[in-house]
Amino acid sequence: MDHVDVIIVGAGLSGIGAAYQLQKSCPNKSYAILEGRETIGGTWDLFRYPGIRSDSDMHTLGYSFKPWLDEKSIADGPSILNYVNETAKENGIENKIRFNQMVRQASWSSDDAKWTLMIDEKGKKTSISCNFLYLCSGYYDYKEGYTPDFPGIDQYQGSVIHPQFWPDSLEYKNKHIVVIGSGATAMTLVPAMAAESASITMLQRSPTYVVSAPDKDIIANTLRKFLPTKLAYAITRFKNISMQGLVYKRSRTKPEKVKKMLLDRVRTELGAEYDVDTHFTPSYNPWDQRMCLVPNSDLFEAIRSGKASVVTDEISQFTETGIELKSGDKLDADIVITATGLNLKVLGGIEFTVDDKDIQIPDTLSYKGMMYSDIPNMVQTFGYINASWTLRADINSEYVCRLLNRMDELGLKQCTPRLRDEDKQMETLPWIDDFTPGYMQRKMHLFPRQGKNDPWRNTQNYTQDKKMIRKGALEDGVMAFT
Repeated sequence: MDHVDVIIVGAGLSGIGAAYQLQKSCPNKSYAILEGRETIGGTWDLFRYPGIRSDSDMHTLGYSFKPWLDEKSIADGPSILNYVNETAKENGIENKIRFNQMVRQASWSSDDAKWTLMIDEKGKKTSISCNFLYLCSGYYDYKEGYTPDFPGIDQYQGSVIHPQFWPDSLEYKNKHIVVIGSGATAMTLVPAMAAESASITMLQRSPTYVVSAPDKDIIANTLRKFLPTKLAYAITRFKNISMQGLVYKRSRTKPEKVKKMLLDRVRTELGAEYDVDTHFTPSYNPWDQRMCLVPNSDLFEAIRSGKASVVTDEISQFTETGIELKSGDKLDADIVITATGLNLKVLGGIEFTVDDKDIQIPDTLSYKGMMYSDIPNMVQTFGYINASWTLRADINSEYVCRLLNRMDELGLKQCTPRLRDEDKQMETLPWIDDFTPGYMQRKMHLFPRQGKNDPWRNTQNYTQDKKMIRKGALEDGVMAFT
């Protein structure tokens, strides 16, 4: 059986970053990246819908070690995919990727101090072993998006499309389109398709907070003219991280003030006559769910031009020609796009055993938001819900390298988070607490719990995580090296 020191699962943004950190800080370790699909890029290769872009600035979504040099900081999907591919090529990571390797099972043996992975390679069963398993496979099901069970959808005569599976051949010029949803995907699709469609309507059950920002960071672009590239990037990254943290903290401590500021900006964009209360005023506080970023006011511009509209209502049923709403109104459509969200997938859907015992992930506690109680030599990257994904991925990768090097220093092969006696009586919370979007709530019961006390918290706070993960002691009385 083939064996490497470290296996990284996933060749997307996180996995390529993890490989770079591993090569840099643990050059003596052999590794392989197992990618279930045929290409690099993960999300940024899978999603192909019109306008696909980041909803975080690339100075924080980009890697800490590779400056983002494009003029646009709110970048389109192909530019991000190119950035990931460029990183892999520049650092020789491409040669470490094994494509079409879908990991189905992972079994740990304490006697051998290794994981054995069962892999599906296009229907062929293979296996590989490693000492350390690093999961960078994202958080959603690549095979299936989330679509509610809409009454009457079978009788609809038009096209129904989920953005996760966008057909290359779709022709939407001069078509009437309804986009169901109010998240980042819907707010990207509507302005991107508005120019060519006959009409496009964003149909939402409830509103989302929306904020407009330029797609170019003037400060970043100016700094690059006068400072070395890496220094300019580091300053911009620090600025944006600080601003993200400030806005989030303000949203939690002064929600009414932040709410007023956001809604006032929408009213300025759409004018006094527009019904902002109905279409852009959520029932929850800012950052109870993720805010939607609108670059250069493109959504508002599409609405102002009359090419796009927003309808806030619930679906009663589909008809042959479109959608009937609970209010009694009808929306005729040639194309319906179900931008209704993702299906979360816990740990890539892998089945785990430790010393022949099946592991039930909901029965575990999350250690520092990336490891699991009583599961040895395994880390998972799950980014922030209130900041850029890669901020978490970067510090997780640093931590993995620290763990591996410390085990080498000690001459040991296993590291396992173990509950202390006082931890066993600790109050627990959902893995991600105080965050209410449907895609999270539907699957949160399948995730581990988090504790009220460190190091069992999943903080969702970059500043706190830097202290707990980057600067915290490895030997903290919880992590057992054996």
